[in-house]
Amino acid sequence: MLSTKVRNADRSIGAILIDAGRLSPADAERILQYQRQAELRFGEAGVELGLLNESDILYALSLQFDYPYLQPGGSVPISPEVVVAYKPFSAEGERLRALRSQLQLRWFDEVGRQTALTVISAQRGEGRSNLVANLAVTFAQLGQRTLLVDADMRAPRQHRLFKIENQIGLSNLLAGRMQDQVVTFVHGIPGLAILPSGPTPPNPSELLSRSSFARILEQSKSSFDVVLVDSPHYEAGADAALIARATRAALVIARNHCTRTEDFQGVVAAIQGGGVQVVGSVLIDIPIGRSERSRQAT
Repeated sequence: MLSTKVRNADRSIGAILIDAGRLSPADAERILQYQRQAELRFGEAGVELGLLNESDILYALSLQFDYPYLQPGGSVPISPEVVVAYKPFSAEGERLRALRSQLQLRWFDEVGRQTALTVISAQRGEGRSNLVANLAVTFAQLGQRTLLVDADMRAPRQHRLFKIENQIGLSNLLAGRMQDQVVTFVHGIPGLAILPSGPTPPNPSELLSRSSFARILEQSKSSFDVVLVDSPHYEAGADAALIARATRAALVIARNHCTRTEDFQGVVAAIQGGGVQVVGSVLIDIPIGRSERSRQAT
C-alpha cells in the first residue's frame, strides 16, 4: 500500500482541494476549462476565476511536498504566536528557516556533533520561548523528528504555546516520580513532540544537577533527530548554565531595546567559560526601516 506521503505527491492540486472540501467538482471543472483556454497553471486559473485563493494553493502544495502546517479556525490547536505553524511561507517563516539552515550547518549536520541545543536569553521577556517554539516547528516541517524540552521550571511557557497539559513533565522525571512516557506529540505537525516542564518544583537547580537530567537528554537524543531545550533566563539562577553544559551547545537570544550589551556579553562569556559552544546568536525586533525585523549574528 502506498504511504500517505506518496499518495499526496501523486495527487493534483484540484484533487487535494476537492478531498479537503475547499473546492467543488463543478468548480474544479470550470478551472480546468479556463486553464486550457488561458494556458495557465491550475492554481493561477482558479485564482483568476475567484474560485481559489493563495491560502488554498499553499495548503495543497504543502500536502504535495509533505510540508505540514495548520489552518486557522475556530478550534486553534496551537497559539497564534507560533507563527510558522500557520504561516510557514510568511516573511517571518523565511527568517526562521534561514536560522534553521544556519544551525544545521553549524551544529546539527556536522559529523560527530550532538543533536541537542539549549536556547538562552539574559533576561525574561526577550522572546526566547517564542523563538524556540517556532524553531522547533520548522525542524519538524523539514521532516526531522524534533523534541522541544521546556526546562524552564520557574516560568514555563511551552505548554501554553502548544496548548497541552502540564500536570506531568520534566520536573516529575527529574524527581524520579514518573517512569512512563510523558512527551506529547503535536497534532497536525508530524514529528514534533513536547516535553513540558511539569509542576513547578522548589529546587529546579538541584533537580537539573542530578544525573537523571543527562540521562533524559541521552535518551531523547537517541529517539529524536533534533532536541531543542528552552531554558530559564540566565539571571534567574544557575539553571541555564546547567542545561547548556548538559547539551554542550547554546543559541543566545538578545532583544532590541531590551537586552543590555554587557548582559549579553556576560552570558556568552559565562557559558563559554563552562565549556559550552555558542553556536550563534539571534537579535530579535530590529527597528522598522531596516531590511529585516529579526536576523542571526555570529
